[in-house]
Amino acid sequence: MAHKKLERVAIDDLVGRVAAVMITPYPPGIPLLVPGEVFNETIVSYLRFARLFNEQFPGFETFIHGLVADKSTGKAVYYVDCVK
Repeated sequence: MAHKKLERVAIDDLVGRVAAVMITPYPPGIPLLVPGEVFNETIVSYLRFARLFNEQFPGFETFIHGLVADKSTGKAVYYVDCVK
């Protein structure tokens, strides 16, 4: 982070990428990934589910620390900061 060697990666492109931030769903607040770990298909599937849930149930969105939502286009696009 200090050397700006990060890039924001869309959920669908995360498999095999190295997390630069902690990914922690709340509740329960238990990390799925810590910085330095690699995204696998199971974790990416969970993030896709969270995206779908948030689209279908506005006002009841899930909160996942480390998952960034860009809503500038009107539809939320979700990203995670990864190591370049």
